[in-house]
Amino acid sequence: MAAGWRARGWGWRHPGRRAWALRDVDVEVAAGERVLLLGPSGAGKSTLLLGLAGLLDADVAAGDDPAEAEVGSLLVGGRPPRRARADGVRVGLLLQDPDAQTVLARVGDDVAFGLENAGATAARIGAAVAGVLADVGLGHLCLDHPTSRLSTGQRQRLALAGVLAPGPDLLLLDEPTAMLDPAGAVALRDVVAARAGATGATLVIVEHRVELWLPVVDRVVVLGPDGVTADGDPARVLRGDGPADPVATGVWLPGPPPVGAPARLPEPGPFLLTARDLAAARPGPPGGPAPVAAVTGVQLGVPAGGALALTGPNGSGKTTLLHVLAGLVAPAGGVLEAAPELAGGRDPRPWRWSPRDLLTRIQTVFAEPRHQFLTGTVLDEVALGPRRAGDRRGRERAGEVLERLGLAGLAAANPWTLSGGEQRRLSVATALATRPRVLALDEPTFGQDARTWAALVHLIRGLLADGVAVVAATHDPPLVAALGAREHRLAPRPGPDPGPVADAGPATGRRR
Repeated sequence: MAAGWRARGWGWRHPGRRAWALRDVDVEVAAGERVLLLGPSGAGKSTLLLGLAGLLDADVAAGDDPAEAEVGSLLVGGRPPRRARADGVRVGLLLQDPDAQTVLARVGDDVAFGLENAGATAARIGAAVAGVLADVGLGHLCLDHPTSRLSTGQRQRLALAGVLAPGPDLLLLDEPTAMLDPAGAVALRDVVAARAGATGATLVIVEHRVELWLPVVDRVVVLGPDGVTADGDPARVLRGDGPADPVATGVWLPGPPPVGAPARLPEPGPFLLTARDLAAARPGPPGGPAPVAAVTGVQLGVPAGGALALTGPNGSGKTTLLHVLAGLVAPAGGVLEAAPELAGGRDPRPWRWSPRDLLTRIQTVFAEPRHQFLTGTVLDEVALGPRRAGDRRGRERAGEVLERLGLAGLAAANPWTLSGGEQRRLSVATALATRPRVLALDEPTFGQDARTWAALVHLIRGLLADGVAVVAATHDPPLVAALGAREHRLAPRPGPDPGPVADAGPATGRRR
């Protein structure tokens, strides 16, 4: 049964933060409605979804005074979210970070996890797991396929499969297609719409790119600093027929991205990195299966002052190749060579360099920003790299980078309390602070509103003009165009799923 929800003057403040993540939220969503939840990066969209899922605890967050963490009321089916779940309301939440939602080592087990906890029969679990894996585009994998061998986009599909399998009454999706290739994003949208239509589930989607979801939603709600700034028919809200201008709040509108054609840049310089017949393999877990070759026969050069975009469908090996080019992983074959200008008298093989050598030569921004956070404040996080590189102006330089990326006001905040879009910009800031010659970016525009997307593009253009080489693994065609990037497209890896199948159980893939 679908579950509606209602917020009345609701607000939430994360532990250790003075500012409220969101406040004065007044909105009511009827059972079965499909809502696209928009707003600038940091407006509190993800926090609202966490609240609806019953994953925010004011007593834990604020110690003896819950009023310090939560104000107003938030109800699901007329009850507080935790009570609603205890009373049998099924809530499915897809998080921004797919890794945070991968709980078991094998694909079949991971999808079956929620159904098993709900006490479903083996027959129902088996049918549900097979059906939802096929729907999300992972039907070619055996149930025993290791989750550690999935690409980030495949993990996002897997997480969505686990959310959909139990048939939730309230379906909450946070950037559900951000890590997917364009064709895969359309297919996943259609799966979500079909499943919600079949069950009558209430649907709330957080997504910065609105065009994809407009055909399947009934309503658009826009969050801002003072609660809901627009609410109603999608066409009317996006026209700006209300108190708030969607462009001014950073909402993506249908049409070209909000950035002009690139200024004329100098011709790219000599190659800083050269790959000849390069092969890259996904590393296996310790003591587990041997690495699997993801990319072979790569021929490319990374020029100073030039942008190279690694594109292709999910699972084609973009991230794996990026990590090899960045010196984080040794090639599985072929040659990767750094020019003397980049190596600076060191071994020309970047994967043999020390972490300190890499700091000022090749910096990497990972697809999951939290994987690279090491300190307790935003400022310390950005200053860490320069300090390790021996830069006495590290904190000053960190402050300059934060200002350029619109994060100066969050300098004292804990990185883990930032929104997904803010964490992405912070991860870029940590890479820029050491002034590397090569910048390797994995999905750099994930989670950005229209304004912060444009700011990132202008920042990267400035790096190119300064002679920095940029390599980006991306599913964002407008980014490729805006940077004038040369495109190296990877094909999907051929062949069937290589995982073991002989010992898979009949329902979930558990070993007998």
